[in-house]
Amino acid sequence: MRLTDGAGTAPPVAVDALIDTGATVTVVANQVVKQLRLSPMGTALVHTPSSTNVRCYKYLVRLVLPNGIGLETVAIGTPLRGQHIQCLIGRDVLRNAVFVYTGNTNTFTLSF
Repeated sequence: MRLTDGAGTAPPVAVDALIDTGATVTVVANQVVKQLRLSPMGTALVHTPSSTNVRCYKYLVRLVLPNGIGLETVAIGTPLRGQHIQCLIGRDVLRNAVFVYTGNTNTFTLSF
């Protein structure tokens, strides 16, 4: 997947993303926020399994999926330390999609 600023003016950055049906909103690693030189548009309190009420910045981003579909959303910037991903795709994006996970083959289909 590629990420750019919400206006689509920044050069896109290729990132590895994970679909997270447990995430209310999309999350982007702070290192990607810095690469894109995004300006915060506010803050949000984030709750994770290990912490509560962590204040994080919100950013307008554009996700460009491998099939070329572009989606704008407000993402939360977080460290995502020790992860092999730079983005969690949350239910804010999935609410506009049909997501089918086929467990016995460990595959999924995502359509908009």
